[in-house]
Amino acid sequence: MRVSQFFLSTLKESPADAEVISHQLMLRAGMIRRLAAGLYTWMPMGLRTLRKVENIIREEMNKSGAIEVLMPSIQPAELWQESERWDQYGPELLRIHDRHDREFCYGPTHEEVITDFVRKEIRSYKQLPINFYQIQTKFRDEIRPRFGVMRAREFSMKDAYSFHLNKECLERTYQVMFTTYQNIFTRLGLEFRAVEADTGSIGGNASHEFHVLAESGEDAIAFSNQSDYAANVELAPVYKPHNTTDTQSQANLEKIATPDQHSIEDVCNFLKIKADQVIKTLVVKGSSSPLVALVVRGDHELNAVKAQKLPDVADPIEFASEKEIQEELGCKPGSIGPLKLNCPVLIDHAATALKDFVCGANEDGFHMKGANWQRDFENFDETTSVDIRKIVEGDPSPDGKGTVQIKRGIEVGHIFQLGDKYSQALKASVLGDDSKEQILTMGCYGIGVTRVVAAAIEQNFDEYGIIWPQAIAPFEISLIPINMKKSTQVQKACERLYEEIKQKAIEILFDDRDLRVGLLFKDHELIGIPHRIVVSDRGLDNGMIEYKGRTDKEAQQISIDNIVDFVEEKIKNSKSN
Repeated sequence: MRVSQFFLSTLKESPADAEVISHQLMLRAGMIRRLAAGLYTWMPMGLRTLRKVENIIREEMNKSGAIEVLMPSIQPAELWQESERWDQYGPELLRIHDRHDREFCYGPTHEEVITDFVRKEIRSYKQLPINFYQIQTKFRDEIRPRFGVMRAREFSMKDAYSFHLNKECLERTYQVMFTTYQNIFTRLGLEFRAVEADTGSIGGNASHEFHVLAESGEDAIAFSNQSDYAANVELAPVYKPHNTTDTQSQANLEKIATPDQHSIEDVCNFLKIKADQVIKTLVVKGSSSPLVALVVRGDHELNAVKAQKLPDVADPIEFASEKEIQEELGCKPGSIGPLKLNCPVLIDHAATALKDFVCGANEDGFHMKGANWQRDFENFDETTSVDIRKIVEGDPSPDGKGTVQIKRGIEVGHIFQLGDKYSQALKASVLGDDSKEQILTMGCYGIGVTRVVAAAIEQNFDEYGIIWPQAIAPFEISLIPINMKKSTQVQKACERLYEEIKQKAIEILFDDRDLRVGLLFKDHELIGIPHRIVVSDRGLDNGMIEYKGRTDKEAQQISIDNIVDFVEEKIKNSKSN
């Protein structure tokens, strides 16, 4: 492609509202342009990369045996009312009316639509298992769309849905999709990890997220330093430490004044102790009692996802207000402690291992010092010890191999074992081999296609611009002439190279603009094309062409007779790595 016949529109500076590097570079490289909050036009350069991502996903999904369909983006309210998600989904669901005042929504996901399709089309167990997928535009009315296409309101997604007679069959397809996702992200050239995850609002049983590793990632992921274990920190279990008894403790329990000391930091500074010697007591709404106290070590963070799953805690989890705490427990939140507290108390495993600790005295302005569980907490037993904190770096790995490291990741894919949540609600069934109706079991498998593009940039960039993985670069090689308008020799050499490289089925961008070479170099480094060749009179006089890879520190001179074979081999090697 000649730049003179293409549309290339780069920016020297990042727009002020571009917060993350992928948003900045996608705007500067002429990949996207903003239409409105969370709405973007994909320009020719960006669309080339987006289509490459789609094609890799499509090829691997087809290899897995999944069948492509295309469902409407506008969905009738009746389906969502059948699944009871019309009211549950919340304001992110964009609700609209047609001219007949019938209710519809712009689909943020397609569980209802595909389940309706299957209940009408699949009648026999002999047609199962079956896995349908699509690459489709979605819309979620984010309250605060940000980070460019990373969290846009309109986005492209690959979603697949499988249907089965039983859980065993679902698990087999789930494993096929797990492997398929690994193949997809490997082919995309991304450093990624699959992690155990919470099923969230979609529901279901088992779940894995696929994260592209990047320092800017929104999610924290716990890794073992000695195994393949990885999980979202919200899901990674923390097991009870050994020897948590405190029978040898000698400190006396003492009530001490802590005026105006409310936070863990305040108390630690006032008493000149470390946070791991203090416990904090958080009060939430209970499922069968008005309030429940959740106790964690002062240096640890409550894991709301874990806590919400406890039978005593209301679902969804909701923290009690200061007024509710004062009315029920008789003091303000900053002085709450577990000893003689008038509500159920659940203690994190790590907190149960503490001896001679500090906690709130349940009296404003006072704390207890030298507290010990078995001596001072009358209800302490195995049932009060639970896992309710976020795992931290240095903890033992949950699989028993090594210790935990924490890295940041950008979620780009998510697979679920849905079970029968939607098939039961929409009565999607088939005739089994006993001629009886049987409700189907479902799996769900999504990839944020537009998000993959942004995540790839967040993982691969430098001070000059984007560094594309070979497989999804908009072009494979740049051809840059120096003073072509003034040199017949350079012009003829470029035209010949351009045609020869195209004949090799290599995607080449020939920059035939009449600009200073420094500006051409800056544009091509910004765009991130993996390979670059430069043609100049000086080089041609010596029979040489300059080659430089996007991440190479120095350029190298290659014989003009060998340059085409050389770049072909370079591209081939880049694709195989």
